Parts: sequence; C-alpha cells; structure tokens
Amino acid sequence: MAAKLAVSSWQQELQGLLGAMIKSFRELTVYKKAFEQAMKIFEVTKSFPKAEQYSLTDQVRRSSRSVCTNIGEAWRKRRYPAHFVSKLTDADAEATETMIWLDFSLGCGYVDSAVHTQFSAQYEQIGKMLGAMISAPEKFCYDTKKSR
Repeated sequence: MAAKLAVSSWQQELQGLLGAMIKSFRELTVYKKAFEQAMKIFEVTKSFPKAEQYSLTDQVRRSSRSVCTNIGEAWRKRRYPAHFVSKLTDADAEATETMIWLDFSLGCGYVDSAVHTQFSAQYEQIGKMLGAMISAPEKFCYDTKKSR
C-alpha cells in the first residue's frame, strides 16, 4: 500500500511540475508535421511503379516514418539531454534522407515539380524545427535531480 501511495504522490508531483507543458510527443508541432508528411508520402507513393516497390517506394516511406519514430524516441529520452539530442539528430538525418528519396522520385518522373516543391518546403521546415530543439534541449529535457 505504501509503494502505491509513493507512486501516486510522485505522479501528482510530476503532473504539477509539467503543468501546461507538453506531455506527449504527439503534441509537438514538429511531430504533427512529420506525421502529416509521412501520410502524404504514403498516399503519393501508392502510384509509384511496381518495380519500385522494394526500393524507392519502401525507402521513402521508411525514412519519412522514421522521422516520427525518432522524435517519439527522443521524447522518451528527455531525462538524458545527450540521448535526446542524439535521437533528434537521427530524426533530422531521416528528414534529409526523405528529401533525397523525393529528389529521386522527381528525377524518375514519379512526382511532378509542384509536389516535390511542397514536400521539400515541409521537410526544410521540419529540419529547422528539429535544429531549434537540438540547439536548446534544456527547453524540453528535465533535470532528474530537481524532480527527486
């Protein structure tokens, strides 16, 4: 019973510390944007040739989804700023990889320049948002020494 009270008390204390702060990676604007773009890529790639199924199609889908998963993993590692930053740099690298696959998609004629330009602009914005988070992890990470 005492252990249950300690957990409950700790949860209440943490809830008070977080207050109106973001409580889930799903609330992060950068996550929302990355998820939206990954879903758009999924839809666009449905029309890619069957010959690209196990190469370009899979790669661009995987890298676009990986941006989101790395943001989620970074969020769970907020206790450790270096790990948080590491996962965010992975997310940024995946965003860049996605842009490169989109370049190939344009070059192969699978997307037109308007679609490519829209995706490029969105991934540039995602990269800038990730860069801002990487530059100021203290705004997102928490100090475990203070929460004890």
